[in-house]
Amino acid sequence: MARLKSVRAPTTASLPNNLRIPSSTPSLAKTLGKLSRQALLELALTWLDDRNIASFPPYLQPDETNGDEDTLPYPAAETVEEVRQAYEGLQDRKGGKREVLERILEGDWRHGISLRQLAMADLRYMDDHPASLRWTALELSRIDARKNATEKVTPDDWSGNVPRTQASTFVKALQHEIAPLVKAHYHLARSSTLPLTLLRIFIIDSPYQSPRQTPEVFADSSRVVYVAFPDSCPFVYTSITATTGSKPAGPTTSSVATDPRSLQRLVRDAIPKALSRPQERYTLKPTSLAAKNLPTLLALRGPGRSTAANGAFSIFADSAIEGSPLDPRPANTVSAEEHVRSGKTMIEDKENEISAEQSIESSTKRKSADSNPSIMSPTSKKRRLAVDSRFGTAGGSLAPAPLDRLDVRLLDQPVPDDEEDYGSSSTLPAVSLTFTGSDVIGGIRKLAELGIVDPERMPSWMTGEEGVSMAVVRGGNRLRKDV
Repeated sequence: MARLKSVRAPTTASLPNNLRIPSSTPSLAKTLGKLSRQALLELALTWLDDRNIASFPPYLQPDETNGDEDTLPYPAAETVEEVRQAYEGLQDRKGGKREVLERILEGDWRHGISLRQLAMADLRYMDDHPASLRWTALELSRIDARKNATEKVTPDDWSGNVPRTQASTFVKALQHEIAPLVKAHYHLARSSTLPLTLLRIFIIDSPYQSPRQTPEVFADSSRVVYVAFPDSCPFVYTSITATTGSKPAGPTTSSVATDPRSLQRLVRDAIPKALSRPQERYTLKPTSLAAKNLPTLLALRGPGRSTAANGAFSIFADSAIEGSPLDPRPANTVSAEEHVRSGKTMIEDKENEISAEQSIESSTKRKSADSNPSIMSPTSKKRRLAVDSRFGTAGGSLAPAPLDRLDVRLLDQPVPDDEEDYGSSSTLPAVSLTFTGSDVIGGIRKLAELGIVDPERMPSWMTGEEGVSMAVVRGGNRLRKDV
């Protein structure tokens, strides 16, 4: 009888958690090798926990022992407790990371690493390295079907307008939106360091349950999208890895999963649909904010504050000064500028005193207070006060949210002498500026303190007041909508 040909049919089911990647896959070793020795040990002990042992069972010695087992570098253990003791022993002594990595891949999990284990390793690396990815903040807005417009969710309405749903229900709805196009694996976990929930989505360009893919595909970072849901605020953070990953061979190079922008757009479009309900529809709007670390997004687009508490107003949000700009106290109360001036005068006097004492001890007595560089002239003090009034705590030692990049597009065209409004309606940028560094706002503040730029004429999007990393400017003002 002729053998029947197997038939492969597409399915909407997601990739299973127990789908194993061969331990000999080079990209798998590279992914796990990014973790530190201590992180690898803690991750292995998490897999061996009683609550997870059924999902991540280690390779144990079979009933029929093989003679070659004793010659292997890591012979199989007889019980799970023996495996636990091995990793606890590695914790008690010093050693290299390579030893732990080889024991995991060549010893206790030689039969393969599951997709869920790989996802846990990626999220652990993210907790240890919060600046490893670039994140974009998106605002969740409710669509008003009667007015055919979007209703902005203000901070006062967060508790009532932020959609509430169970994690399993949301993942199932998201899977329903993505499944007809691609096959994905979902892993939802709570961050151990930040007040947010992380969703890792791995996507391959096949609607079949058992895709015929090479093992390297499952460790390809370009096919992974991360979505972060901060607690109690109408914002969602999305990210794709900066690396492009391995390039697939053959005619599938133009697939959705190999294009990071298409992959991110696919997930972005599905998130609001998965959160929506009948008569309660949502959409995601850009916020012109992208950063390399999640703490910055939490500080600028999180539950604790909004864009109205940045820049000059950050002195009140960060408790650098008492009171409020709307304080209804009598007019004879000390103003904010006087408070900042007096506070800085006290600090400068103390610094001058300490500097003078150190100068007397380390050099001759001919150095006077006038030649001490720490003493500021009246012009410098005036400029310093102007900088503090424009920047607040942004860019200073108290700044909770350093931006690493600021992209600016100027739409103003060069104006000839005989034409005043030449090019005023153009949407093409005449000049594009990009500021990069560990703290862009701090660098601009330093230029203002040195007198290179005038802080009083500086626009608010350069002082950190608007909390944006992308700005489209016309006539000195930032356009609120994308052009």
